[in-house]
Amino acid sequence: MRTPRHNPGTAGGFGLIEVLVAVLILAIGLLGLASLQTNGMRFNHTSYLRTQATVLAYDIVDAMRANRGAAGKSETALGGAYLTNYTDGPPTGSSIAEADLRNWKTLLTTLLPTGRGQVIQNGRLFTVNVEWTERGGAPTVFSLVTSL
Repeated sequence: MRTPRHNPGTAGGFGLIEVLVAVLILAIGLLGLASLQTNGMRFNHTSYLRTQATVLAYDIVDAMRANRGAAGKSETALGGAYLTNYTDGPPTGSSIAEADLRNWKTLLTTLLPTGRGQVIQNGRLFTVNVEWTERGGAPTVFSLVTSL
């Protein structure tokens, strides 16, 4: 009794198509993983910048609390030693408040892309705004409202 033999000429190219389909599926999967990695890195960088802005806002508030004498002692309105606008450059004086603001403004420009900050006062409340711009986007602002 003869066993049937497989004729190699009848099934030619079938294995090659399977390999090409498998390579195509693998390529699409790898592109998806690369996209996930890129988005993860972008979101991680955004989170890093927000964390830096938060730390910098709390940093100037802590400096203001440590130097409350320069901020004033009145219950209704505190002094203006730490008040600054976005457009103000770092102060050049030698007081503690001016040194604190100078260091803060320098850290803002160093740690955040186009970073800048302001401290404004409304009665006993102080608002610290930290602004920065991420790649090609609109400016992002972190605001902290506190009383001393």
